[in-house]
Amino acid sequence: MAYTTIDDPSAYFQALTYTGNGSNPRNLTNTGNSDLHPDWIWGKNRTDAGSDHASQISNLSMNAPTASTQVSPDDSSNANSPATTYGYCSAFLTDGFTAAAGGTNGDVYNANNKEHVAWQWKVNGGSVSNNTDGNITTSVQTNSTAGVSIGTYTGNGSSGATIGHGLGAIPDFFMIKGYSGSGTKYWVVGAPNHPNFGNNSSKHVFLDGTQPIMNNTTVWRNVAFSTTTVPMGSHQAINHSNSNYMFYAFKSIQGYSKIGHYVGNGNSNGPFVYTGFKPAFVLIKNLDATQVWIMYDGARKPVNRDDNVASIYASETSAEYTGASYHNLDILSNGFKIRLTDASQNGSGVDYLYMAFAHNPFVTSTGVPTTAR
Repeated sequence: MAYTTIDDPSAYFQALTYTGNGSNPRNLTNTGNSDLHPDWIWGKNRTDAGSDHASQISNLSMNAPTASTQVSPDDSSNANSPATTYGYCSAFLTDGFTAAAGGTNGDVYNANNKEHVAWQWKVNGGSVSNNTDGNITTSVQTNSTAGVSIGTYTGNGSSGATIGHGLGAIPDFFMIKGYSGSGTKYWVVGAPNHPNFGNNSSKHVFLDGTQPIMNNTTVWRNVAFSTTTVPMGSHQAINHSNSNYMFYAFKSIQGYSKIGHYVGNGNSNGPFVYTGFKPAFVLIKNLDATQVWIMYDGARKPVNRDDNVASIYASETSAEYTGASYHNLDILSNGFKIRLTDASQNGSGVDYLYMAFAHNPFVTSTGVPTTAR
């Protein structure tokens, strides 16, 4: 068996950095080796404190944005008003996207003279199909090669509901966000293959919050995820009657993506985490204590160490943090290494969830090793 089936990860994930110019609209083109038509875009104004993250998926209409098309990963409220408040992505392109200028509350995609980042995942080009594996029908697009599916559904409020995720495997990372309807719509994250979660429990964390791992039987109702379905409780964040939701499902793909965990040692010579590739993106969450979600990527800082550190808090609206006094992480050819004792990523004996996507595999499909850095 080949080490990896994806020699060029930029065909499925890219992080694009650019300086905003305030123009409306503005077409932005990706810079990776492959063209990437994004199906999930997660954008952030890196310069301005108080600027929300923004997330949009191609399952929902992009040509006439409404309040249902954009949500903020740092916000538990329902969808934003993208056209008048925050700026938005108005179209997915064959290799990038179109940004439209925002209003008074901070432009997340193209604020003039501000630095921006857009993390982008390719799924199925916006082509969706109905999935009836669960007792709630979902509208899903799937990319089996990249181990990702994204979908939408309407909740029924039932404590015995199930939805089909279309992934063909038990997800390593599963996330739900409501975008319309009454009730608080947290970003609910499950990791059923993670030993601290367990695939027969209601343990979860919130992407938009800093809480440690929690347990609530109205979420996954202590029923196991399967290769086809997700158990749904009646919690308003995932299954309020007549509310609309989006979900994101990922499984690890050798040489391209890795969802896993590590235990901190509280030492500046921190843990080395083997991923099997040079990461282009890393997301980390302390599961044992109240801490922010930390994001790194190689587009903002190709080598994240010493004075080149650049971290973003997924759960907050703060600007990008730079400098080793905040966080310190080495991106290596086959994983990443923690270089700071901060509790957000390296508390002694603390368990951490991480999700990483590749810049390039450690070994190609033909057995050729990549460079060391």
